[in-house]
Amino acid sequence: MFWLRKFWIIILVLVVDVFRAKVYAVPAKPCRILLDTDVDTDDFFALLYLLKLNRSEFELEVKLFSCIFYDILYMMGRDDIAVGVGGEGGILEDGTILPNVGGYLPIIEQGMTTAGGCRYRQAIPVGLRGRLDFDTNYGIRKSFLPQGSRKYSPLKQPTAQQVMIEKTSAGPITVFVTGAHTNFAVFLRKNPHLKRNIEHIYVMGGGVRSNNPTGCCPKHGTPHCHPRQCGDPGNLFTDYNTNPYAEFNIFGDPFAAYQVFHSGIPVTLVSLDATNTIPITEEFFKAFEQSQWTYEAQYCFKSLKMARDTWFDDRFYTSYFMWDSFTSGVAVSIMRNYGKNNGENEFAEMEYMNISVVTSNEPYGICDGSNPLFDGLHFPKFKLNKSGLHSGHVQMGLRDPFCFVENGKGKCKDGYTEEGTGPDSVRVLVATKAKPNHDLTSKLNREFFTNFLDVLNRPENTARFNLTTEFPHFRQAFYEPDFKNRTLGKPVVFDMDMSAGDFMALFYLLKVPVELLNLKAILVSPTGWPNAAAIDIVYDLLHMMGRDDIPVGLGDVFAMSQSDQIFHLVGDCKYAKAIPHGSGGFLDSDTIYGLARDLPRSPRRMCIL
Repeated sequence: MFWLRKFWIIILVLVVDVFRAKVYAVPAKPCRILLDTDVDTDDFFALLYLLKLNRSEFELEVKLFSCIFYDILYMMGRDDIAVGVGGEGGILEDGTILPNVGGYLPIIEQGMTTAGGCRYRQAIPVGLRGRLDFDTNYGIRKSFLPQGSRKYSPLKQPTAQQVMIEKTSAGPITVFVTGAHTNFAVFLRKNPHLKRNIEHIYVMGGGVRSNNPTGCCPKHGTPHCHPRQCGDPGNLFTDYNTNPYAEFNIFGDPFAAYQVFHSGIPVTLVSLDATNTIPITEEFFKAFEQSQWTYEAQYCFKSLKMARDTWFDDRFYTSYFMWDSFTSGVAVSIMRNYGKNNGENEFAEMEYMNISVVTSNEPYGICDGSNPLFDGLHFPKFKLNKSGLHSGHVQMGLRDPFCFVENGKGKCKDGYTEEGTGPDSVRVLVATKAKPNHDLTSKLNREFFTNFLDVLNRPENTARFNLTTEFPHFRQAFYEPDFKNRTLGKPVVFDMDMSAGDFMALFYLLKVPVELLNLKAILVSPTGWPNAAAIDIVYDLLHMMGRDDIPVGLGDVFAMSQSDQIFHLVGDCKYAKAIPHGSGGFLDSDTIYGLARDLPRSPRRMCIL
């Protein structure tokens, strides 16, 4: 019987070994990522960093916010990634959220249309060094990126809410939020049953214990130097006189950020506390300049160089930080160390803190006309507490008198990720400092610098081509008609905005014989229906018509008396707020209903320098 018992023991061992082998032979599923972002330069860095990762580990499944990213995804061979943009849904007075809210407006101002004010958004410059530069990526986007078949198409474009519902319903997913939180907060409130599929939220934004290193006087400066945002927790360089506490991403929609942080889903915050410790150094810039072995690295460096060359002052290397790209690196490193509870990672020191997002200012329970969640309503929106922390004064704009303190820092805290111990605080894992480079011989002083350059230049998951290699016979050429032997007609200057009707009028003028009408110049007014970046469409249209000789001038980005008296690059939208942001409004005008992509690319497209 001994031999029989031994036989069964051997069989049992073999079965266990075979079972164990099968278990380990089954590859783990990759971590699915949903990226909710905006279109600043550093967002491109973050997106390309994620696209370069090993797809057996990490799978970027959806990208929200902008059709601009279609070309980047095409370059990287990732047309499979869904892009969600906009939506026409609204929010009722009682707080009922209808399907497909577009996220164009902060939640507290979202009604039944996509038209509305710019209470928070006015902190972002509209023209140069602001949305004009970001929407065109300084003119680099159309001169470098290839062009695929995907584009914005009215009535066919998937909305942000549609793609979030689809991808979240498919199973566990991790969310990266590197812009304003509006879209994601609306999704969470509308679809609470899908929270169970969201494993973790990584956020870039806010400042908890941060001290802004910019706007400080030199150690040996003149006594007439007055520090600006130096030492502030926030980074609103356009609004530190009234709100020195907020960071741009959270300030874009403080109420939405509050919903995300208090959703019950684990949150890791890569705040200004950490990103302020990883500025783009001159050594990193030079190393990047010498490490451009892939198209994606070339595109990132071109963008970074243009950001440096057009910076506000000569302090770029102490004022421009790795925000979203650093967040992506920290998040991915933490995810690789899954199971460790303290956020162990390669790139940042971490600490748990109890924080909340300030959405209104004390005293609470007042009705001063500043808070759409309460003012003029029989019952507070979303069934909020009439005397709760959302019921105070909500900052009305950049120069809100309520926020000014004579001879002192501003007192408004809208968008502040404030540390506290009260019942409204939640436990959040916070990145506090970028880790130094473990290679003491390297000129790069941060560990993430080395990793970022390494990832972008890897041959795996690299871009297939850029514009010139996609179309090797493409040549930039100026087309100027020869009118030497023709009698020219009446000289005309056409002052237009960039709606569809204006383009039809422009086509008509270009078709009139020059003996009758000589179109001498075009003035583009970005205070009306389109955004300033749509000037590229005018250049492309003239190029198609063989009229690269006609000069194009960009008008003031603000209506008269609407630019800020202190910082002229920002201002109010008193009149422009009547124009919808979505269908039939800016979205369609800025793309000519998606048809603008079919125009030839003019060599005169918007270029900062």
